[in-house]
Amino acid sequence: VQLQASGGGLVQAGGSLRLSCAASGSIYSINRMAWYRQAPGKQRELVAAITSGGTTNYVDSVKGRFTISRDNDKNTVYLQMTSLKPEDTAVYYCKAELRSTSWSSYVSYWGQGTLVTVSS
Repeated sequence: VQLQASGGGLVQAGGSLRLSCAASGSIYSINRMAWYRQAPGKQRELVAAITSGGTTNYVDSVKGRFTISRDNDKNTVYLQMTSLKPEDTAVYYCKAELRSTSWSSYVSYWGQGTLVTVSS
């Protein structure tokens, strides 16, 4: 199983970016999918998460600016980021809890990370 994240880049403050993360390989079902970020010198933090049923939650600092969504047919999770601020600068990682067969347990997988840089 692999998670491939994309969509990062350099953007000015106030701008927008859309991150994507596609899971591939032996996948039977995916439960929770999420985006985390890690800024230089800081711990990795949860940014947003979405369950298989579509329930979402966000860290307070991004509420109203970021939107997480998923396409279950494509095993892909998205993060639409708007009104970006310099403090959003970080490496963004996707995470998926999935199982490869109907009888296996859910296992967490991480994507490789994509860098988002917001200039002031």
